[in-house]
Amino acid sequence: MINKLKHYSIKEKNNSEKWVLIDAEGETLGRLASKIAMILMGKNKPAYIPNDITGDFVILINSSKIKVTGKKYSDKEYITHTTRPGSTKVRTFANLIEKKPEYIITKAVKGMLPKNKLSAKMLKRLKIYSGNNHPHQAQLENKSKEVKSDN
Repeated sequence: MINKLKHYSIKEKNNSEKWVLIDAEGETLGRLASKIAMILMGKNKPAYIPNDITGDFVILINSSKIKVTGKKYSDKEYITHTTRPGSTKVRTFANLIEKKPEYIITKAVKGMLPKNKLSAKMLKRLKIYSGNNHPHQAQLENKSKEVKSDN
């Protein structure tokens, strides 16, 4: 007698995707990046599925006002390299926070997402703006929630 096991998978697409607005002013980089990664993966929902995107969209404003602890503001380095010889670029946190604060947060969140094909799709749901203005007001009106920090 063969025991038939039933496979159970929550695959209901009831369009429960929300838009989450997060203000990064005064937030610590790593703690904020882990919050964003959890929301993008959907681990904050009871219907979390590891092999599917169940997370929400995240709008991050004031990314240029993020803070880091210790000496990271002057000592932290971001190294990029192409396959060409001599193409190594070393940029500091202090330099990047003025020019490209979106890059810093994107890199931190990307490192906390799973290393699979879904991570690129999850990262596309993250919208980062250095100022207070964003063009996603229409998405926030009907189906949104705002995350306040616990500081």
